[in-house]
Amino acid sequence: MASLSFGGTTMVRGKRFPRGIAAIAFAATILLAGCGEQNTYVPPPPPKVTVSPPAERAVTRYLETTGNVAAVNSADLVARVTGFVESIKYNDGDIVKKGDLLFVIEQRPYALKVEQAKASEESSRANLKKSQLDYDRTAELIKSGSTTQAKLDDLTGSRDIAKATLDKDIASRELAENDYSYTTVYAPFDGIVTARKVSQGAYVGTTSTVLATIVQSNPVYVNFSISERDVLNIRAEIKRRGLTPDDLKKIPVEIGLQTETGYPHQGHLDYASPTVDTATGTLPARGEFDNPARVLLPGYFVRVRVPLGPPAPALLVPDTALGTDQSGRYLLVVNKDNTVEQRSVEIGAQEGALRVIEKGLEPDSRVIVNGIQRAIPGQKVDPQAAAATPAAK
Repeated sequence: MASLSFGGTTMVRGKRFPRGIAAIAFAATILLAGCGEQNTYVPPPPPKVTVSPPAERAVTRYLETTGNVAAVNSADLVARVTGFVESIKYNDGDIVKKGDLLFVIEQRPYALKVEQAKASEESSRANLKKSQLDYDRTAELIKSGSTTQAKLDDLTGSRDIAKATLDKDIASRELAENDYSYTTVYAPFDGIVTARKVSQGAYVGTTSTVLATIVQSNPVYVNFSISERDVLNIRAEIKRRGLTPDDLKKIPVEIGLQTETGYPHQGHLDYASPTVDTATGTLPARGEFDNPARVLLPGYFVRVRVPLGPPAPALLVPDTALGTDQSGRYLLVVNKDNTVEQRSVEIGAQEGALRVIEKGLEPDSRVIVNGIQRAIPGQKVDPQAAAATPAAK
């Protein structure tokens, strides 16, 4: 483009322009010429993620479920005779031993009945003794012909009646003593006695009056149920290991309260139902636990786990590496082309900060353990190798 300058103006293609306008037009022309070059898009580098192979070590597989604590023994203390409560020999909530006296019900009427029954028994015993002596003397006299057979027969009847009367009076005395024994209520086993349900001076026994309840708190049972699928797996393991029904009671059971970490309470399997409940598809089972500190109270819900066999090799990854979607749990792994893949996995028990992976993972897999938010399945990443996942302690 040619231009000529004359004084304060510039001639461009035969036209006059002020010198400032001409400069702007010239610069614009240069810029337009530069726009004719092609711009190239440079994609960002793949995001960096940290990958690590799974840890390999032997772990114990567990059946995990929930259960509830139940008392080994629990009994209502019932008044079995009528009368007024004379005294209460414990404080509400006391820990008692088997045979400790707890309640005394009005005793005098029953003590008098015992004395009355004893007197009748003694009278009958004396009558029988006299009848036996009369029979013996008459039996000697009949040998010499000094008396008749009819006399002996009468005395035989009198002796037998006296013996039957004595037997009846003995039974009456035993019943009276039995009723008298019911005036005292003792602890049938070691346990804790609940708050009394009657007061001293109350009249009891007209119906089955419950005086209190005693609960054995050491040991305790834990009841839980096993699904039908787990039953099949357990039976297969029992068959593989050649266990007998007696061996089942040696299987350990571990439990933890809702506020506890892990499973700090150890017991053993005490019972497993011989049949599956068709209504629920589960098999009822029960563990027994020593409870000297009485931490486990009947009615508590607990977490239960039962080992399914000896320790076996397993793969573990950090529990934080796992994701969840509608299809279940998954891990993000990096393949040989550094492309992210989503792997559906089956998980097992948690071992500290690690999680056992039962299916869906190989020992040489590169699991994304850091930078998961930057990893998108199907896209490439820049994997940064980390040390193998440490085994849980």
